[in-house]
Amino acid sequence: MKTKANVIFTAFEAAPFIKTGGLGDVGGALPPALNKAGCDVKVILPKLSVIPEKYKKKMEPVQTLTVPLSWRNQYCGVEKLTYHGVTFYFLDNEYYFKRDKVYGHLDDGERVAFFSKAVLESILKVEELQCDILHCNDWHTALVPVFLREFYMGAEKMAKIKTVFSVHNLKFQGIFSEEMLGDVLGLDSKPAASQLCQGRGAINFMKGALLYSDVLSTVSPTYAEEIKGSYFGEKLEGIFNKRSDRLFGILNGIDTTEYNPQKDKKLPAAFDKENLAGKAICKAELQRKIGLEVKENTPLITLITRLTEQKGLDLILRILDELLQEDVQIAVLGTGDEKYENALREAENRYKGKMCAYLAFDPALSHLFYAGADLLMMPSRFEPCGLSQMIAMRYGTLPVVRETGGLKDSVIPYNKYTGEGTGFSFSDFNAHQFLFVLKDAIGVYLSDQEAWNKLVVQAMETDVSWKIHAKEYADIYKKLMEGSL
Repeated sequence: MKTKANVIFTAFEAAPFIKTGGLGDVGGALPPALNKAGCDVKVILPKLSVIPEKYKKKMEPVQTLTVPLSWRNQYCGVEKLTYHGVTFYFLDNEYYFKRDKVYGHLDDGERVAFFSKAVLESILKVEELQCDILHCNDWHTALVPVFLREFYMGAEKMAKIKTVFSVHNLKFQGIFSEEMLGDVLGLDSKPAASQLCQGRGAINFMKGALLYSDVLSTVSPTYAEEIKGSYFGEKLEGIFNKRSDRLFGILNGIDTTEYNPQKDKKLPAAFDKENLAGKAICKAELQRKIGLEVKENTPLITLITRLTEQKGLDLILRILDELLQEDVQIAVLGTGDEKYENALREAENRYKGKMCAYLAFDPALSHLFYAGADLLMMPSRFEPCGLSQMIAMRYGTLPVVRETGGLKDSVIPYNKYTGEGTGFSFSDFNAHQFLFVLKDAIGVYLSDQEAWNKLVVQAMETDVSWKIHAKEYADIYKKLMEGSL
């Protein structure tokens, strides 16, 4: 029994090549961590137009393939480059991938179906792609385990591959017309493929992966339990309960090289837990940059997120006026639903100097927001994992979170009697609870600097890297290869 697993990790995005959210962060940071945990990992991505040109220029051609997709036979070019010790393979087809944005196209179902089939054709036909474990992520690769079992198990190279499917956000499942089952997927003659069907006239890509994969995982232990219930289960809770012995909740980590206050070139000053002077410089620079009054001893509360209902924007807007009566400043960075953007703009106009709504997607500026703030708001309705709270702790900014999903698993609430904690939390999706815990945090900042500084140091000392959690994945891979799982 060999000890080193050959892992093919496939997703529709991975930083720094393609990133629209947390999935991109995981796709970029987990594979190198898995290599350090003793695996041999290669990553397969679509070669989308949004990939920066500086990376495209470094890609080397590997092979060209013909990919069968129902009645179609489509071209696929395979290219590769090595980044941070990991070999990334990019599957090229301009008909599907030469688009101005990653998602939101009328043929997204066909695009991801092509990519899923192309992943398997690449593993089958490209000699250097050896695979023991095929790790797929979210609905964009949910058809890979389905296609593997239905079309490829007769090939010697494919017969022993084990599949892991990770759910990053159950809200997005890939639901399409049942006509796709035959016309695009070519599965209409496969009896077992009826498991993809959902309700009248629809198929669900993610449902297929949940039933066809050897192991299921999601991005925090709490979320793994939450999705077994109807509130979080999004009509798939029955499958999670039925397969609970194959469902694992593994908390995400972050790229601690990218997010490192000691070496972050995007900041005006470096700092660490031993010397926080640079954090004060970052706070003053952030205040100046976004038009807030430069006030060293006023708590600066930030929100760095997509502006959607999931992220608790309704709670924030409900308490915003009362919160701004306190001696605080609020800085928002993000874009999203128009109603939330408009409400935040209006609040900024009423509270000039105390409130800034910087409505943009600006990853570089986000580093200054994390480093310059004192508190980060994350009152999410649900949060499978969440990365912002971990990044904030890395920069000594204390998160205020609702106890759901990965927020509950990664933030230790402040205990005023013992001094323990890495942030502040509340349990119910309730505006009054949220406001109460925010005022509590503000009170600690203004009246007990010793306790506050201790919390900041404890937050910065928290291991938010992938080291522990990559080992958990590696252990699952090993058990699958041994046949003990």
